[in-house]
Amino acid sequence: MDYRIRRVKQGDAPALAQIQTSSWKAAFRGILSDDDLERLTNIEKATAMYQHLLNEGIGNGYIGEVDGKAHCIAYWDRTRDADMPDYAEIICIHSLPDNWRKGFGSKMIDRLLADIAQAGFKKVMLWVFVENARARAFYEAKGFQPTNKIKPSFGTMEICYERNL
Repeated sequence: MDYRIRRVKQGDAPALAQIQTSSWKAAFRGILSDDDLERLTNIEKATAMYQHLLNEGIGNGYIGEVDGKAHCIAYWDRTRDADMPDYAEIICIHSLPDNWRKGFGSKMIDRLLADIAQAGFKKVMLWVFVENARARAFYEAKGFQPTNKIKPSFGTMEICYERNL
């Protein structure tokens, strides 16, 4: 099995959207309402969002490929939280469900953390749904710790995790 991670490029918007929406449908069923999940996984809107990011050069995006086929995506950038100005933020990491628990997500997050450190950041944070036990266990295994920051998001709550690099 051949695996590689590469930076996103023009032409990737459909693959980015497909992976995000498929991942959300599997990972967030029971966390988000069915109506919110349907609305938030609209493939056309997701494709347009990723095309905008690509066109404007926003964020640092990656695609993980298994045997030449995209299966995992991730984005990071400087944090969007005003009270954490020295942090980088992992904005998303999504994988197709048939590749969960095969180590590809670990390789992706390791790549992100190395790139974030190379960019000069000493701390990184991310937001995760409080009820997403699978993702929380994954982040904790990668050295992230929950903070006391919690915010409402899509009818549920998200908790902030952080770690030093």
